[in-house]
Amino acid sequence: MRSTKVYQNYRQKNNGFKKIFYLFLVVIIFLWVVNSYWNNLLSPIDKNSNKKSTLEITEGQGIAQISQALVAKNLIRSALPFEILAKIEGKSSLIQQGEFDLSQSMSAQSILEIITHDEAGKEVTLLEGWRDEEMAVKLHQVLGISITDFLQKSKQGYMFPDTYQFGSQVTVNEVVNTLELNFNKKYTPALKKKIEKLGLTPYQGVILASIVEREARSDSARQMVASILLKRIKIGMPLDTDATVQYALGYQKDTKSWWKKRLTLNDLKVDSLYNTYLHSGLPPTPICNPSLSSLKAVGDATNTPYLYYYHDSFGVPHYATTLDQQNQNIANFP
Repeated sequence: MRSTKVYQNYRQKNNGFKKIFYLFLVVIIFLWVVNSYWNNLLSPIDKNSNKKSTLEITEGQGIAQISQALVAKNLIRSALPFEILAKIEGKSSLIQQGEFDLSQSMSAQSILEIITHDEAGKEVTLLEGWRDEEMAVKLHQVLGISITDFLQKSKQGYMFPDTYQFGSQVTVNEVVNTLELNFNKKYTPALKKKIEKLGLTPYQGVILASIVEREARSDSARQMVASILLKRIKIGMPLDTDATVQYALGYQKDTKSWWKKRLTLNDLKVDSLYNTYLHSGLPPTPICNPSLSSLKAVGDATNTPYLYYYHDSFGVPHYATTLDQQNQNIANFP
């Protein structure tokens, strides 16, 4: 009889433990489901999307209005979770006025950091005339972005050089999309039409602008250099540009640079489609990321009597109509 009571007590305790265990398990599963659902609501609409949109925030707009605007532009999945996130992080009162370039590849967290100018974010400056490889290194140093991932996703010539402010949680896709969106805003349809009237496609315009960026040493010289190079293309003359050969030679370990400063005669014989001393016309792709000034210089290219240009050691340009005059300029202005 006693053993029966002991057994019953044991069963009751055991059942109690089971109930507690199952209740604990249900709570864990519930929390996991809620967390997964919450993370999904704040996740990017499309991580691989190139679709971009500009959000304008004006004075007096609150977090509720901004959340609805983000939903309307299909940049976030739901307004309420975005509002809750902003309030939890204490940022609903830190919204800045202005225009913000956003994309569907951005998470709600990244968008919040951008429109609040999150102090945890970082500023990075990408210089005009840099190759994608140079940008990749800088982005890695400042933002921790993977060099390999950036180079896999970036498009040479379309990563616009500028100063950017990124949130602390920025992704490679967000960086690439931001740079390309900025480029597309600068490379307007009107500018593309001007370039097409010169007999170039918009892509060829970017290629030529990238060469101008590396060849011309000042804004004032860019239009003349662009005009001379375009003239060479039209008459079937090789471009004969050092910058394209420098691009072909690639990274120089001795100087730790992507652009070899002094080319030798052997360098000018390098077997590459980017060697414009050996191949007429434009190289296959842009050789760097050009500035707006260089893009405009191509669009504003005009007829010119000159076929040659030379920059002396002070960066002053000298132009010539014949090779003899070019050689004379080189001799007179070292």
